[in-house]
Amino acid sequence: MNLRRLAFMALLTAVATLLSPLISIPAAGAKAFPVQHAVNVICGVLLGPGPAVTVAFAVALLRNLLGTGTPLAFPGGMVGAFLAGHFYKMTGKTLAAGIGEVIGTGLIGATLAYPVAKVLLGKSVAAFTYVVPFSLSSLAGAVAGVVVVQPLLRKGIARDL
Repeated sequence: MNLRRLAFMALLTAVATLLSPLISIPAAGAKAFPVQHAVNVICGVLLGPGPAVTVAFAVALLRNLLGTGTPLAFPGGMVGAFLAGHFYKMTGKTLAAGIGEVIGTGLIGATLAYPVAKVLLGKSVAAFTYVVPFSLSSLAGAVAGVVVVQPLLRKGIARDL
């Protein structure tokens, strides 16, 4: 991995960690952050699924250590980041990355959050409690991520990474 890619991953990690608490959607002990979803799309498109998952993991870990996140950030963010990068890699379309983020976080990640909430947080919630808030948050973030990443692609930023 080259130094430029690593530095860009660190920058995206910092952006998501610092800006996420500014816009959050609370739901049943979870905190959904649209900025994280935008970063997932940007990272998935520009760097691919592996680095996107790494950034999502780092952000979730930092947010938990700083007290601004919950363990639910791990399944939600990481699955969304992977599918955003994977869908983009398969199609070459930024819209596909946004769709991957919404499916990954809003549906799969939200469903995986249920056992995490039950076991780690001791929350008694319905199995699909997190689907609506995670879907709304990931949709807002995915739209923002697609809007931000398209000009970056046109300017050739991806080639430099």
